[in-house]
Parts: sequence; C-alpha cells; structure tokens
Amino acid sequence: MKKFNIRKVLDGLTAVSSSSSATAQPGTPRENDVVQETLQSEHFQLCKTVRHGFPYQPSSMAFDPVQKILAIGTQTGALRLFGRAGVECYCQHESGAAVIQLQFLINEGALVSALADDSIHLWNLRQKIPAILHSLKFNRERITYCHLPFQSKWLYIGTERGNIHIVNVESFTLSGYVIMWNKAIELSTKTHPGPVVHISDNPMDEGKLLIGFECGVVVLWDLKSKKADYRYNYDEAIHSVAWHHEGKQFVCSHSDGTLTTWNVRAPAKAAQIITPHGKQPKDGKKPEPCKPILKVEYKTTRAGDPFMVLSGGLSYDTVGRRACLTVMHGKSTAVLEMDYPIVDFLTLCETPYPNDFQEPYAVVVLLEKDLVVIDLGQIGYPIFENPYPLTIHESPVTCCEYFADCPADLIPALYSVGSRQKRQGYSKKEWPVSGGNWGQNTQSYPEIIITGHADGSIKFWDASALMLQVLYKLKTAKVFERARGKEEKPNTDIVDEDPFAIQTLSWCPESRMLCVAGVSAHVIVYRFSKQEITTEVVQLLEVRMQCEFSDVDSPDPGGDQTPTLPTPGASSSPQESEPPTQPSTGSNSSDGPRDNIPCLQVRSSPLKQSPGYQVELVIQLVWVSGEPPQQITSLAINSSYGLVVFGNSNGLAVVDYLQKTLLLNMSLSELYSPSDPYQRQPRSPRKTRQPSGEKRSQRWRSLTCKKCSSCVTDGKPAARTRQKGVLYRTKSDPNSYAKDNSFTRSRSSSVTSIDRESREAISSFYFCESFPRKGDSLVSPCLLVGTTQGSVMMVALSLPPGGDQRLQQPVGIASCGTMAQLKGGVLTMALLDAAGTLLPPSYEPWYDPNASDEEKEKSRRRRPASPPSSQEGQDTQFAVLCSEKQAKVVAMPSQTRLYKHNITETSFVLRADVVQMAGTNCITCFCANGHIMTLSLPSLRPLLDVNYLPLTDMRIARTFCFSNLGQALYLTSPTEIQRITYSQETCDNLQEMLSELFTPVETPEAPNRGFFKGLFGGGAQSLDREDLFGETASGKASRSLAQHIPGPGSMEGMKGAASGVVGDLARARIALDERGQKLGELEERTAAMMASAESFSKHAHHMMLKYKDKKWYQL
Repeated sequence: MKKFNIRKVLDGLTAVSSSSSATAQPGTPRENDVVQETLQSEHFQLCKTVRHGFPYQPSSMAFDPVQKILAIGTQTGALRLFGRAGVECYCQHESGAAVIQLQFLINEGALVSALADDSIHLWNLRQKIPAILHSLKFNRERITYCHLPFQSKWLYIGTERGNIHIVNVESFTLSGYVIMWNKAIELSTKTHPGPVVHISDNPMDEGKLLIGFECGVVVLWDLKSKKADYRYNYDEAIHSVAWHHEGKQFVCSHSDGTLTTWNVRAPAKAAQIITPHGKQPKDGKKPEPCKPILKVEYKTTRAGDPFMVLSGGLSYDTVGRRACLTVMHGKSTAVLEMDYPIVDFLTLCETPYPNDFQEPYAVVVLLEKDLVVIDLGQIGYPIFENPYPLTIHESPVTCCEYFADCPADLIPALYSVGSRQKRQGYSKKEWPVSGGNWGQNTQSYPEIIITGHADGSIKFWDASALMLQVLYKLKTAKVFERARGKEEKPNTDIVDEDPFAIQTLSWCPESRMLCVAGVSAHVIVYRFSKQEITTEVVQLLEVRMQCEFSDVDSPDPGGDQTPTLPTPGASSSPQESEPPTQPSTGSNSSDGPRDNIPCLQVRSSPLKQSPGYQVELVIQLVWVSGEPPQQITSLAINSSYGLVVFGNSNGLAVVDYLQKTLLLNMSLSELYSPSDPYQRQPRSPRKTRQPSGEKRSQRWRSLTCKKCSSCVTDGKPAARTRQKGVLYRTKSDPNSYAKDNSFTRSRSSSVTSIDRESREAISSFYFCESFPRKGDSLVSPCLLVGTTQGSVMMVALSLPPGGDQRLQQPVGIASCGTMAQLKGGVLTMALLDAAGTLLPPSYEPWYDPNASDEEKEKSRRRRPASPPSSQEGQDTQFAVLCSEKQAKVVAMPSQTRLYKHNITETSFVLRADVVQMAGTNCITCFCANGHIMTLSLPSLRPLLDVNYLPLTDMRIARTFCFSNLGQALYLTSPTEIQRITYSQETCDNLQEMLSELFTPVETPEAPNRGFFKGLFGGGAQSLDREDLFGETASGKASRSLAQHIPGPGSMEGMKGAASGVVGDLARARIALDERGQKLGELEERTAAMMASAESFSKHAHHMMLKYKDKKWYQL
C-alpha cells in the first residue's frame, strides 16, 4: 500500500504568503488571543485503507481449497482477495494489464498471476498487504495458459506458439526443459496446432502431461522420455479439458457445443460424444451445432454419480436468452440462468488432491457484475447468501455521503428494519469461502455510508471498522406512478432515462430525518419509524419556480396586492393575482405550452410503508409556460426548525414540512436585496412569446425532453394538499452572470452550456444559530445561502413557539443581504464559537412519529441549548466559508474578514468539508488537479497538501466525500468504493486494523493407496521433477526468452511473515534456510578446493616421476 509524503508546514507561521493572508480587524480579538490551535501537520498522512464492492471488469478467478480464500483478477490488473465476511484485500499490478489466469500455491500463502502483457508474478499472501516477490517477463512468446500441480514448485506455462515452458516458482527462473509444439504433434501434420489452451498432469501419474491445443488436438506427453504417448484428434476447436480422478478418462469441451469423453489408452476414437443442449434428430444424424462450451469440470463422488458442470453450449435458436450454467448429475440436467454473462466458474471440492474422489459441494460462478455460489448439496441447487458488499452497483451510484462518529443507536435501528427486507430461499449452509481472520478494531466509533442510485433507491451501509455491510434499502420510486408501457409513459420528463435518480440528499443522523432530491426536480422528506403504516394520501406540494427576463415583464397594474405569509387552509395573495385557474390542473394541450405540470405523477392509491423511512411530504417543481423546471442543485433539512430548503438556478424555496406549506419562493436577485421579501410587490405573470417559446421547446426536446402530455390527474383535490402548496412567480436579475460548476450536475443538464455560463445558482445551505445582521447582539435561527458566483447571504428565520403553536403560526423569513463574497462557487459553510469549537445545526432528538403522544413529548422535551448571546462590540463566532477557489473566516456579528486563504489558482475545489479531527476542526479539500489539502481553523494554515489522484472520471468528482476523524471515500470504479484516510493515527494503526488472509492450517492427509494398489503399483505415480527440470538435468534456459524481475515485496514478505501468528517460526525458518544455504555454499567451495588440491597433487607426483632419474642437462 502506497503512503504519501506530506509537505510539512512550519507550525509557528500563520499563512501570510501570496496564497494566504490573515488580517485582524480593529476591535476584534486576534487569533492567538482567542483560539489555541492544536492541529499540526504531524497529525496528517494520506494513504488508502480498503476497497469495497464488486471487482470491476473481472477476468479470472482461483480458489485455495485448504485456506478457503478466493482470488479474482480484473482487466485493469487489479487483484481482489476474499475470505470470510469482512476479510477483503485489494492489490494492483503496476502494469495495469489484464489478469488472464490465477494459480494458488495451495496452503502455502502464495499466488501466481499471469497477465496479458506476458508476465507472471508471485504474490506473498502471508502479510496483511500482499506484495510481489518475483516477476518474470516473457519477451518472445505470448502466455495463454498456466498450470501448477498441487504441492509442486514447477509451473507449466503454455504459449501462443504451442510451446510449454517450465518455471521454478521458488526462484522464478526458467528451466531448460521445453516441450516444443512440433515434437508434441504428429510429424505428418502440416498445420500449426494453435495456442496451448490446456495443461494438466494425470491425477494418477505425475509423469504424464495432458496438453490441449486450440485446433482440437490433445497430446499425452511423457515427461521422462520426452515424447508423446498418445494423441487424440477431434475436428472441432477445444476450449477446456477435465480429468476423471482415476486418470483413465478425460472430457473435452468444444466450439460446436459438444463434449467428448476419451479413454486414455484408446486415442483412435472418443468413447462418448454428447451435445448437452443440442436437439437430437430422429434419423440418427449428428445434432445441430450449438454455441461453444467454454469450460467443463468433471467431479466425482464416492457415494453417487459424478457431476459435470459446464458453461455455454446453448442452442443458437435461444437468441436473447441469458447466460446459463449447466449441472449434469446422473440422468438429471439442471440449467441455471444467470443475470449477467459468465466470466469463469470453479467447482469447490472437499479435497485438494486430484487423485481422490472430489466430493464437490459448491460452484463459484464469476459473472461480469456479480459473484454467485451455488450449493450442489441441496435439491434445486439454491445459492448461498453472499456476505460481501458486492451490490453497490446494483443500480449506478449517483451520489454518496459519508458519516463517521454517528449516534450509537443508529446502526442497530437501521439493521433491525433492514433485516426484514432480506430475500428468502438461500442455502442453509455457511458461506464456503471462510478463510482469513479479522483485524483488530482500533476504531470504536460507528460509521455510515449512504449511496443514492439511478433507480431512485438509497442504501445505508455500516462502514465501521474498515468493513462494509448493507443495513437498509429505501426505494423512493414507490411514491410515484410507474408508466406500464411506452404509450403510457409521461412525456413531461426532463431526463431521457432514470427519472427517479437521486441527485443529492440531506440527512440528520440525530433526528433521523432524511431529505432527497431527484433529477426530475422533486424533493421527498422522510421520517424514520419502527412501525408499519398505510398512507391513504401522499402529501404533495407543487412549487412554481421560474426565471423571468426584464424585456418581457410588465408592471402589475394592481399595486394594492401585498403578499402575506401563507397559513394552512388560507389562500395566499400570489394566487389572487394569478388567473383564476385551478392549481391542481395543468395546461398541456397541443395548442399551448405545458404549464403547472410536474415531471412525475405521485401515486394516488394508498401507500403501504414498511418500518424504516416513511414519506412525510413530496415537493415537486412544475413546468412554467413551456419551460421545464431546473434541476435542484442544493438541499438542506433541519429537524429543529421543521424546515426544508432547496435551490437551483432560478432561486431558492423554503418549505415548512410540519405545516406542509411553502414559506418562501425567491429568485436570486431578490435574495441579494436586504429588504423584507414579504413587502415586495408581486410580479406579473410572464408574457408568452410564441416564436421564442417554440424555439426553446424545440431546443429542449432535442436535449432532454419528450412531447407534452398531462401528468396531473384532475378531480382529486382532496388527495393532494395543493391548497397549501402556493404557486409563486419569481424574477431573477438578467445581469447576474455566474459560472455554474459543471460538477454539481451528474446527469442530463437542464440548460445549454451558454445558459449555464450566464446563470447563477444556489450551491450550498447551512442552518445555524447566529447573528442575522451586522452588529446584532442576539443570536437567532438563520440560514446561510451560498451561490455559484461566490456570494454568501444570510436569511433570518423567525420560529413560533413549540407545541401546537408551531403547527398553527407561520414561520417568518427575512433576507439580510450579502454577508461575504468569495471567488468561485461556495461549497461549504460552518460556524465556530469563540473557542474554535464547531457549532453544528440544532436538531430535534429522534422520536417515532407513529408512537404514542407520551413518548413523542418525552423525546421532544430535550432540545439543544442556543449559543450564548454576544456582548456589545465583541465577536463571539467565526463563520467558515469555503469556495472552489478560496476559504475565508469571518467574525460574527461584525462580519469582518479575519483570515483568507487562496486554495488554488489554476484548478478548482470539487469537494470541501469542515470536519472534526484530533479533538478539533479543520477544512478538507479535494481539487480537480488531484490534490487533497487540509487547513487549520480558524487561521487557515495549510497542514496537508498531497497530489493524490488526478481527476480522470466525473464519477470521482460526484462521489468524493470527507468525513470526521480523518476518513474519506470515492467511487474508484462503477462498482467499487475506495476508502482513504488522511489521519496519521489511522495510518500508524492500519496494519493492526487490516484483516489477515493467511492462517496456519494443516494440509489434509493424502488419500490412502490401499494394500493391493501399493502391492501391485496401481496407485498414484510420483515424479521427481527436480531431476527432470533442474539445471543439472535440463541445462539453462535461453536468457532472451524471459527476464527475471525481483519484486518489491521480497523483504516486506519476510517482515510480514515474521509479524504474523507464525512469526517466530517463519523467522527461524528463514534463518535456517539462509544458514543452510551458506553452509551448502561453503561445503561446495571446500569440495571444489579439495578436488583442485588433489588434482594438483597428482599432477606434481606425475612430474616428479617423469624427471626423477634424469640429469639436469637432460631436462
């Protein structure tokens, strides 16, 4: 796992460089006098922690039957390892090439991966973060198939040229022993047999190697004599081969959908040819060809018929039929349909020994977007319940939120209601992939991840302790009517597909209130209840938000119509100023523009709501004079105030969800004015200009819309509270030009790029208790509003007393004008007290809305206290504001800027949050250029700046989110969540927190050969492969054939093994191996010196004898 170096920042310095300025205004306390900051750069370090979800674009799979660990390789070079529930691991090959095959060294804690770039790698799984020990890169040949026999160190590698090379997996060196294709096939054959598609040794004779070539030729090769014993020919291409455990028969699957069974000693003709899915002609002719059988496995049982499992082979007339796995057992054939195409499958067996009865008990099926395990031991072949979080992508993720350090009772509450949603009919057995051990949980706080999806569903996940488990699923689409056919589909949609997709959400963990906004300009408010109810009428509020232009405005002749606050049951004055049409009916005739029509139709029949989140109120924006509603860009809910606020490029709306009334519907231009919005004269309805209207409608249809038709049902005013849902008309300033951040929209845009550049939109909200106006001395409920132009405005809220008065008296709202201006769109806002402590929005403790009145009152009595009021002339709060370009801290109530920091000049911030960290608070930012930064509060000192992840996908921008205590996450692929930490403490404890893949397990005993087999030699024949493949027997391989690359994990592997459960043993074994190796080398050198000395002695003695009797002059 890669860790990142941090740019250390001097702690004593305040940020006063060109990119940061801090100024203390007269009369305000300096930062050193008020807040003692404790966060330092040493508190931060960035590293990846875990990856959850289904492996994206899987390509291969392997299983260790002793360790019970499953490995999955992907087309992007990723490696995912799974054990028991909660035991997961992610690794990545640096090259990024597709993983074409995986082979475990069974019960050895190692794995061999073969990649599409013709490299093989040895992974050490005995450490918590697996690492590559060795790599071998082939230069002249393409790898097509690998085979590693059980308890062997010699790996067979088949190539595209039809040759087989042998690699020692301990040293990762090539043997000089090579099986050449031209020696394997018959000399009379004139054509090349094609790539090697299968290699396996005879279960009963390790000296016999079965080689399958693509053309249909199978060769039984004798390793000792280096020649072919038998050759088996079939005129259809081979895809896979499987042995019977006795080694006397094998089965081949072919490209025409046939299975051929061969007796080893009868190569002339196949013993049996069957077409499992072929129609058998009556005249006895050959069955019609079927699709290729891509893989077959042949597994025997001691007590009954063998199992034959295969994928593919369906008839060609089954067009459109889903992928199937076929299980043939005795005379029965079961065809199991899968939801996605099959990538690979493995039959899990009781024994790792290929020469024993296999006793299969399950089949692991790897699909393109799912992992399914089938129970072979129960009638009907039920599937096992999958314990892994592999359903993140069940519908594409459109938004994501992360909550660390949640209330302790939340996860049990969500789990209790979510457990009732589980499917029935699963296998009763335990999940068979059960290896590994959990890490030590050093994080005791609960964490929840919420994902919003394209189908309108919302999933709550328990993310505590580096694990992930789905708790509860909410389907928001249930609130709306569904079109049964194409002709019934409403054509008022503003998106071509996924009209229920979640755009953004706001959740209050303490009160459990949930508010979601969808792409069809709808907002739904939910309450959490443990009791089931049936809602006769879904409460509906329709809001008319429109953007008017000054050139088509006409002053209203009636100046005496002053709007008042809407109250329940009373008609409001804006309705009086409008034509006397029924608000519950919309205009959608062929001769007029669409008007007052929502994009979706709320269901009119009673809605049964299970325990969990239940609909409180549905708010829909309607079409206005042929213009579709703008998508909602920002959303917030506050349970203490009973308010929901949402905004888009037309303005903002405030809704009282307790009284089910619209309190405010205001354009941005009106929001800029500090005057009371309720004293403004109402605008006249927008004039319709037919030519431009037609033009805009055409443009809309070409972008996202369909033709007009009514989606509002007439004649049912009682079913919807439209008398409360007042339709306001608003006007926005044509001189307001803003650059809408394109990252805030995840789906179809509602405007063209030119319109988007020239429109300002609401980008963020923050409920707080602060000083509404400059110089105020008392705090009161407020709403901070941020826009894409960088404006931050304050809105004052006047709440009636609690109890019955809250449900009867109106909520007062007044705009207090602009508080601050920043560069770029405002992303996040927060409030600190004088000591620098975060002041979170007030909330109402959760109570069950369907419980008795006594329980409700008991819960409601506890309400958070308001912050202390300010003394005259003294600031007691800090407003923290962060935009796409800079961050500011403003003193309240004087509204003077204390600190400013320019975060980036060349890029822009995608996500910013004010989070809790090490007992205090900081700002975290993720930039489009890939930098992750943190700033101290309130002085905005840079504490961390790491170039982590360049933005390569809009998905990352849409889903990246920070949370408290140094946690963050993003969707790294359509199916996977990557979690990271920016906390030094978490990085230091990561090794302890991660799960352990390898656990010491005894290898099962080899099958008993029996007395007669031992006496007459009928059992399995062993082979000393070292004598055949070693350097002394076969010589050295060509150096140009492959290049050995030492892996970075060689030393890490030793350290990892030494730190595990078998650390001492591993350390002693390594030391003994090293000592033995050194002693062996010393012994060899000594023997060589002795041989040299003996040779020298003989030579000297011979010379002495030769010249002993000669005189000196005879020499």
